[in-house]
Amino acid sequence: MALIEAFKRLLGDTAVLTREEDLAGLTEDWRGRYRAPALCAVLPSSTEQVAAIVRLCIADGTPVLPQGGNTSLCGGATPTGQGRPPVIVALTRMRKIRSLDPVNNTMVVDSGCVLATIQETAVAAGRLYPVSLGAEGSCQIGGNIATNAGGTGVLRYGNTRDNVLGLEVVLPDGAIWDGLYALRKNNTGYDLKHLFIGSEGTLGIITGAVLKLQPLPTAEAVAWLAVDSPQAALDVLGLFQAACSSRLSAFELMNAKQIALVLEQLPGRRCPVAQIDSWHVLVELSDTGDAAELAATMQAVLERALEAGLISDGVVAASEAQRKAMWLVRHSVSEANKKAGVGLTSDSAVPVSAVPAFIAQAMSAVHAIIPDLPFVIVGHMGDGNVHLIPFFSFAEWDALDDRDAVGERIRHAVNDVAASLRGTFSAEHGVGRTLMEQMSRYKPPVELALMRAVKQAFDPSGLFNPGHVLPPPSASDAAAASPTIAPSQTGD
Repeated sequence: MALIEAFKRLLGDTAVLTREEDLAGLTEDWRGRYRAPALCAVLPSSTEQVAAIVRLCIADGTPVLPQGGNTSLCGGATPTGQGRPPVIVALTRMRKIRSLDPVNNTMVVDSGCVLATIQETAVAAGRLYPVSLGAEGSCQIGGNIATNAGGTGVLRYGNTRDNVLGLEVVLPDGAIWDGLYALRKNNTGYDLKHLFIGSEGTLGIITGAVLKLQPLPTAEAVAWLAVDSPQAALDVLGLFQAACSSRLSAFELMNAKQIALVLEQLPGRRCPVAQIDSWHVLVELSDTGDAAELAATMQAVLERALEAGLISDGVVAASEAQRKAMWLVRHSVSEANKKAGVGLTSDSAVPVSAVPAFIAQAMSAVHAIIPDLPFVIVGHMGDGNVHLIPFFSFAEWDALDDRDAVGERIRHAVNDVAASLRGTFSAEHGVGRTLMEQMSRYKPPVELALMRAVKQAFDPSGLFNPGHVLPPPSASDAAAASPTIAPSQTGD
């Protein structure tokens, strides 16, 4: 095919993958739930090569699918199987740390840099890049930015959006936008980088980024707590917030089922407390001050929580090894769940004060559909993001007559509760394919129309990551759209 031959002339034969066995890891999502063919995959090593690839695809009318580490939990980085097979632009070879400025507290990186490499580079310079995810050993920063990834540090440091100062992007016409500004203040009109953060490759391909760094904490205190209920966990959170302010860097909630799956499925993990059949909280304090003072603060808050009857058991990490072992359990949840069965992962966020009500009401709503269905629950309680996951064994899932219909009913049940509490159906994982129907259900038509207008302005041919994020417009969407946006401008 002429397009593939053009890629080979541009990149070399080894950077163009066409064989099915070479494409297998790129055309299937991490959880094995989506699989569809691609025309080929290309592996550029520079921004200029990405731009040339895009120009070739646009001239040929071939869809473009940007891909980072392919760790998406909502099918956002794999082909859809609809329309022409796309060209996967895999950014694996773009892994340079371009520069690090410890005075300005910034790092400029290629978008293919693995998150863990960025973290390690920052630490070597006495700095912290604070976004931390379970997939940090394989996910790439470009994918993190494209999905506005969250993780365990949002409580203190914010989402990925809050840790990006500038971007370099290849646009759908092949032009390169150099927005690599390492500035905290730049009030010169529209802040364009925020259009691409969270856009999941539908508006352009992120090829570089300026990341905001923080001072490296010199003291950390970590504890694992057993509590009786989400409400008790919320009350403990209040004690830590009052006593610790910005030194509270993480507050993670897990239920007993989640801990049991990690222990069953993955060797080398252990629950820090003996009371496994409870709710579990992992709390971390960090600061640049004295370690002994921080440990004393942790101890004082835990004593108040014990006196109030809010915690039934607890362990404070006495060493760095114990701290890492606690976090290993938390970061192992996705892998354990994948091995154990099929979880219908939700990515809901509600106001922090509403987390206990959300958990209780959402569980009740799902049980009205399938009584006694177990739940895996893991949440970033400090920022209101709860992954409430109705969980099936593989045999139970395979026995369902219409798995898609059951999945949709359950997602609606959970997300209806979140919406009733003024929450959202996607907090940190993005939309991808899994949640496109939820976009139609929960997003106001005017908001969808504005998104489609942006998409039309950037990608009038609709060739960038088609079939993801934005659902096709309906008649009701067009009728409710702002009169300043013509229907002809709102299509993909």
